[in-house]
Amino acid sequence: MKVNGTDVEIPLSQQKDIQTVRKRRKKIVLGPYLWLLPSVLLIFTVVLYPIIELLITSVSDMSLSGLRKGFIGLENFKTLFKDATFIKVLKNTLIWTVAVVGISTVLSLGIASLLNQEFPGRRFVRATLIVPWAVSTIITAVIWKWILDFNYGTLNLMLSKLGIIEKNIYWLADPVLSFPLMIVVGIFVTIPFTSFIFLSGLQSIPSSLYESASVDGANSIKSFFYITLPQLKPALTVSTVLNTIYVFNSFPIIWAITKGDPINRTDLVTTYLYKLAFQENKMGEAAAVSVISFILLLSFALFYLKLVTRKGD
Repeated sequence: MKVNGTDVEIPLSQQKDIQTVRKRRKKIVLGPYLWLLPSVLLIFTVVLYPIIELLITSVSDMSLSGLRKGFIGLENFKTLFKDATFIKVLKNTLIWTVAVVGISTVLSLGIASLLNQEFPGRRFVRATLIVPWAVSTIITAVIWKWILDFNYGTLNLMLSKLGIIEKNIYWLADPVLSFPLMIVVGIFVTIPFTSFIFLSGLQSIPSSLYESASVDGANSIKSFFYITLPQLKPALTVSTVLNTIYVFNSFPIIWAITKGDPINRTDLVTTYLYKLAFQENKMGEAAAVSVISFILLLSFALFYLKLVTRKGD
């Protein structure tokens, strides 16, 4: 038997022992991969294969029945960027994402700081806060649709009782009011998620840091900027990335309340994609919209994580 490239005479019994050890090592090496194989196959089937199909569809000429007629390169993308409606929808989506994520993050920091304090009924307030997030988004959206209804909405009723308005307002049909109201609904749905992420981060900050800061003469504002925010950086990173992806891909809120009306004023990329694919049967352009959305989200996530990591270093 060769050992390190040199012929060495080894008794037969020892040779069998060595072969047994080698077989066991091979089993140990292959064992974890065999356990991972079902998960890898599932990921390929559910995630990777649809992505590959999406990319192929985005550069193909698709029939009305959804069949590929041939390769057309980037024509679907060119058609989209020549469409004024798509440019408007893309701007809507960017404004929607920045506004909802930014405002909900600021408000959630204040709410989480409040919930981190000791006060009577704190458990009840925490449980109440999570309700809008725990309830299905489509149910919340439908409730808001009725709140904003012209004839039966409670918002018009309350404002009328308070004497603020004399006649009912078309909240959802007004091009000026509809989109800001959708942002308000998005913030309402998002706040519980971000608040509890920040609350978990606040509870992990040692109280000794604040005690040391107070001894050194730091007030609450300095403690917030020099202790709380730096310690919350991991929570802020997770919240910002996940919340941006979630808000950017939001579909139920807009579709349940306005369906993108009036005149595409409240359309987002997701609702516009749905209309292209299932109402206008433009599968190639719809796939191109999905690819553009994926590139935008991936670019943001990589840029933000690199920025946060660099600041941390």
